[in-house]
This record gives sequence, structure tokens and C-alpha cells, in this order.
Amino acid sequence: MRRPLRIANASGFYGDRFDAMREMLTGGPIDVLTGDYLAELTMLILGRDRLKDPRLGYAKTFLRQLEECLGIAHESGVRIVTNAGGLNPAGLADGIRELAAGLGLPLRVAHVEGDSLPPRPGGLTAHAYLGGTGITACLAAGADVVVTGRVTDAALVTGPAAWWHGWGPEEYDALAGAVIAGHVLECGTQATGGNYAFFRDLLRDHDIRRPGFPLAEIHSDGTSVIGKHPGTGGVVDVGTVTAQLLYETGGARYAGPDVTARLDTVRLAADGPDRVRITGVRGEEPPPTLKVGLCRIGGWRNEVVFVLSGLDIEAKAELVRAQVEESFRRAKSRPSDIRWELARTDHPDAPTEETSSALLRLVVRDPDPDAVGRTVSGAAIELALGSYPGFHVTAPPGKGAPYGVFEAEYVDAGEVEHVAVLPDGVRESMPRPVRTQVLEDVAEPALPEPLPGGAPTRRAPLGLVAGARSGDKGGAANVGVWVTSDDAWRWLAHELTVERFQELIPESRQLKVVRNQFPLLRALNFTVHGLLGEGVASQARFDPQAKALGEWLRSRHLDIPEVLL
Repeated sequence: MRRPLRIANASGFYGDRFDAMREMLTGGPIDVLTGDYLAELTMLILGRDRLKDPRLGYAKTFLRQLEECLGIAHESGVRIVTNAGGLNPAGLADGIRELAAGLGLPLRVAHVEGDSLPPRPGGLTAHAYLGGTGITACLAAGADVVVTGRVTDAALVTGPAAWWHGWGPEEYDALAGAVIAGHVLECGTQATGGNYAFFRDLLRDHDIRRPGFPLAEIHSDGTSVIGKHPGTGGVVDVGTVTAQLLYETGGARYAGPDVTARLDTVRLAADGPDRVRITGVRGEEPPPTLKVGLCRIGGWRNEVVFVLSGLDIEAKAELVRAQVEESFRRAKSRPSDIRWELARTDHPDAPTEETSSALLRLVVRDPDPDAVGRTVSGAAIELALGSYPGFHVTAPPGKGAPYGVFEAEYVDAGEVEHVAVLPDGVRESMPRPVRTQVLEDVAEPALPEPLPGGAPTRRAPLGLVAGARSGDKGGAANVGVWVTSDDAWRWLAHELTVERFQELIPESRQLKVVRNQFPLLRALNFTVHGLLGEGVASQARFDPQAKALGEWLRSRHLDIPEVLL
């Protein structure tokens, strides 16, 4: 039995902390360093890059990080695995070889491909989410650096773990444990105190100004311990790991190309300072299909933000809306989608002009660039001397810009060729899963015994007793909500129903909302279908990735038993 694999993360998105790679390579012993650079929006950005230059399509930041870190990794024997290849993993692999040659380092570089599919009519990119088997093959062939395109985020961990421990494709529980560890690591410092609902509690005993990046010790049975390098900022505890586990998830079955992990079996326990042990994870056969992310240009978008100061905010907003709508009526090309939002950021008797002001946001979309260009800028700027008192805007409106749309479809796994291009150039096709299982919903567990009735309650924000983390998945948003005591769970599971959620989040009332329970985590997960329109790149709402949706929910008031407060 081999010792646990020590695997670390140094990037949660394209644009994450540049010096994290050096910090993780020099902060303590690790065997593998991963970097996650891809998101739904990133694929669109890289697609536009490649339209300008076919040699691009990968995360250029990664190469710049390697310039100062490749020698460190080579000297310490650390393997590097990254999805920074984006749309062009072969191109990035060539760039790494050129860099290594210039530095005089005898590195073996491999890459994984096959995720790129023919774009759909009118589409920009189409990429299947691959699993970790190609990564495993590259490492087994002696690769020092493995570059992938679109793989699942967790594959960056499952691939190295399967290589390290020699797992077979049907060791589902072990693979599922690695998936869960990979899901905790994938977003970097979100597992070490970043973006954490109870950050004020952390501030009492920890420095969270610059959280360290996470690492995992993955054992041969798939159990793991989440931690971080000694002396780095932030904290790893059951709460920070719970928050990340709930991020951008759905029901109890967390499906991937290699295995379906059961989130409802995950158990967390403190294992010392800055250490959380993950056990009990069960795995099942993967589904017979692969998710395919489709990116296309959805149309053209423009935005104007009017500043309304002082008195009569509502009347000023009504006036400018009517004036702009009249201008649109007279124009040759009226935008097909027009949205207004008034943010009451103003305060009465304010000590500064800024705090006396509200923001009226106009967002327009149309397939025709002319409809969101001169039509909108003219309608806004021509009002400068003939509208509400104190008229001004935060910035002059431009010509408009194209916006992207992300969609997902599913294809039979047999239609996608998953290929590992080994360090010597040999192309090795990955076998398809021997067994698969069509995804079905898991029966909801029984509710816990409710708290005794008749106890006094107080009207207070939900966030006084519950944490939350939210995010995006295409046009859907998810909100994970958790509590830290059994009594709080007995109350939350009964109180925060779908109906109560829709009452607290009015935007969701006309949408499909699905609730899932995770009793072992004392958590609920809500998926709000359609909240984000056509996805993050379309910028359909004020918070296009729903990152703060959970914090809005925590700020809403309801009757909470005083014993919990």
C-alpha cells in the first residue's frame, strides 16, 4: 500500500493569484500540483482569442507562471497537471517544451485531447467534459507536466490519484472519494476561508487577508484529509470545507465521466489544526453520457447607469424611463430586450453626494448591433440637458459589445474519443467505462424530528444561524445552505422549504426550484432553474454568476427560535 498522495491546487480560475504556484511549490512537500483555469465564461473568452490567432486558445498566464516555477518543480520532483490548455492543449504543451528547452530542463510533457467537438451551427465552441483516465495514462508514461483541455474540474485530482494508487476503473468508492477531494480543491482559496459566510468568526483567531491554497492527502481507499501549507493564511475547518462541497452542486448524485459520487454519503470531521478528514464517500457507475459545453455569440449588449441624487428618487427614475422609452419608440431600431433596475443606494440627509444617490441601470440586448449602439447612446446622452435635475451617468454609453451564451447538451460517451498524447508522441485512446448507470434522483431522506413547538421566536436574518454559498451552472443558480448544530438542522430542514425559499427570493417565484437534503452535512441545496437566463456571459442580471445570491438569502428575515439565536 502506497503512502497518501499529497496533491495541491494553485489556481481556481483564469486570473487567480499569480504567485500561488510558487507558494505551493516552496511552502511544503507535495507530489502533484494542479491548476484549474477553465470555467464556462473562460471557454468563450478563449474561443474569441483563437478567432484572432489560431495559435492561441490556452491560458497564457500559466506559461508566465512556469517561467519562474518550472525549475523548482523539476528539482523537487513535483508533477504538474492543469487544464490551462483550454481549446489548444497541444499548443500549450509545445510552449512548455520550448520553455523547458530554454531553461535547460529535461522535462517530459504530455497532453490530453479529444474534448473538442465540431461546433454546432452558429456556435463558437463545443467541448465534452472528459474524465481523469487520460491524465492517469500520461503520468504512468512518465510525464512531468500534463496539459488538458476541457476535463471536469475534479478530474485534475482523480487522474493523479488513480495513477498514484493504481486504482482500476471500477474502484468506484475510491474514485468517488477523489472526486470529492477534487471538488474541494478546485476553487482554490474558497476551501481555506475565502468567500466564507461566517468570515467574522474566522477573524477572531485567523488572518484571512491572504488565504493559502488548499491541498489534500488522498489515501489508497479514497479517504482524504484537506489541509494547507503551514504558515499560510486562512483556515481549513469543517465549515470552510462544507461551504465548498455545496458550491455549484445539485442533487445527491454528483456525476462525472469516471464515477458518480454520492454527496449524501460524505462525512467530515476535524483532524487537527487546519485539517479536515473526508470519509464514507460511496461511488456508483458513471452515466452513459458526457456533458458538452456549447458557446456561441448570443447577440449584442449595451448598458447605461443613470445617477439619481437627493430627493424624489422614484419620480426621477420614472421620468428618465419614460423619456428613454419615447426615444426608443421614435428610433428606427428598438432593442428587443430592455431591462431597468433601480438600486436604492441613497440615504436620507446624506453627508456625501455619493451616499445621497441611487443608481438606475438600463441594460439592452438585440441580435442587431445598431439596435444597441447609436439608438441607446443617443437616447441617453441627448437627455443631458432635458431630464431630471442633477442628470449624469456613471460612464458614457459605448457602441455595445457582443455577449456570449453557454448551453449544455449530452452525448453518448462512445461518440467522444478521449486521447492521451504521451511524452514520446504516442497517441493512446482511453477505454470507455465498462459499466454505466443512467442518472436517477435519490429518494429524499426522512426529515429530522422537528424542534418542540411553542418555543419563543424572534424575527431575524437567516444568516445568524445558517451559512450559504451560491454559484452558477449555465442558466441555473445553486444555493447551498448549512448549519452547525443538530438543533439548527432540525429547524432548518422543516423551515426552509421550496415555498419559503421562493418567498424570501422573489426572483425565483415563477421559476422551477429543486431542494435536496444532505443530512450528514446538515445542509440543503436549492437549484433555481433559469435564474441566470442564458448563462453568465449573457449578463442577464445584476449578479450574473449568482455569487451573492446566498448572501442575499442570509440577509432575509424570518421567525427563528430564540434558542438558536
